[in-house]
Amino acid sequence: MPDDETQTPTLNREAIARTPHDTRAQPLPGAAEGPSPWLLRLIAVGLVLAALNLRPAITSLGALLEEVREGLHMSGSVAGVLTSVPPLCFAVFGVMAPRLARRFGAGTVVCAGMAAIAAGLIIRPYIGSTAGFLAASALALMGIAVSNILMPVIVKRWFPDRVGTMTGLYSMALALGTALAAAVTVPLTGALGGSWQTGLALWAVLAAVAVLPWIVLLRDRTPAPGQPGPAVANAAESPALKITRSRTAWGLACFFGLQATAAYITMGWMPQIFRDAGVSAGTAGVLLAVTMAMGVPLAFVIPRVASRLKQQGPIVVVLGLCGLIGYGGLYLAPAAGAWAWAVLLGVANCAFPLALTMIGMRARSGAGVVRLSAFAQSTGYLLSIPGPLLVGVLYQHSGGWGLPIALMAGLMIPQMVAGILAGRDRTIEDEC
Repeated sequence: MPDDETQTPTLNREAIARTPHDTRAQPLPGAAEGPSPWLLRLIAVGLVLAALNLRPAITSLGALLEEVREGLHMSGSVAGVLTSVPPLCFAVFGVMAPRLARRFGAGTVVCAGMAAIAAGLIIRPYIGSTAGFLAASALALMGIAVSNILMPVIVKRWFPDRVGTMTGLYSMALALGTALAAAVTVPLTGALGGSWQTGLALWAVLAAVAVLPWIVLLRDRTPAPGQPGPAVANAAESPALKITRSRTAWGLACFFGLQATAAYITMGWMPQIFRDAGVSAGTAGVLLAVTMAMGVPLAFVIPRVASRLKQQGPIVVVLGLCGLIGYGGLYLAPAAGAWAWAVLLGVANCAFPLALTMIGMRARSGAGVVRLSAFAQSTGYLLSIPGPLLVGVLYQHSGGWGLPIALMAGLMIPQMVAGILAGRDRTIEDEC
């Protein structure tokens, strides 16, 4: 119709005039009424429970790595491979998340992901071989991988006006789960008879609980706020973004990969570094818990602050400097200043919630967030794979932690550079 044609340029000008850092979803023609408050609360509960399960599979293993190595007769190099499995699985399986979400829905995929985590965690301690342990770990990590990708997507879709707040909420839950597993795995293992198998299997219970709200949500067909009807959705999804042409996307992928490298080296090897410096196993686990616990309050604060800034580069630099000081202290006096280094490295690890926040801010649409989340996380985790493995090899062949810690500190420099690039005030739609 003529009227429609005359309105189109106006709509386009309004879309272009939108500021790049505006992450709010705009109402679309054909959108249904918004969801009820109880549904949004249930989604928030589901997000929190899912986030609680995104790291215990890794940090519980880090706390008991020496016992697992002895029980399965692993060398240092094989243990390095084991600590490299998480980013490998996140890179490989994360690529599948957008396609699975389009076919089955993001909620269905997250529900299946929680079930996979529960199954993998209950199987891996009792399978009795290194290969079986790795395979069961991969099953749990597959569930974590797809959930990692889809959490920002669910936030953008159901809470378009509260991206920073909701990202902070589930990032805080993620940090809490990480710290909880690091802190209580060793004491619980001792209280339950000293079996490392029992200590690792316990975390399957938390994953099973996380399945429940998603099962309820799958039965509800209420559309998300501003969600278009099928015709509008198809039209909006049709132009494919050439995301590999975006410097911002590549900067975010590199930033994500480098912070993931630091995080998985920390989760996998930090307790061993302290134990080799003369710290007891229980205290080493608590030190890792302190590092992870720093993310509980900061993971809520940093996304909210970042979402109010046009550029996130200053936050990137502060976190990077904390990492450099922490690694320097770990190199010079690992036992004497253990608590201070744990705190500083915990602050540095908050680059993760910052990266998640930037994923939501560097794309205007839900479709853009899906593509950016999959690209940045999958590519980033792929880049992070060599880190934990290289640390294991360097540790075994050098006979100490000097070279591995120097490597960790050196990686903080490119992480800051990539983060500054990713934190610029622009979106991938501007560059693709």
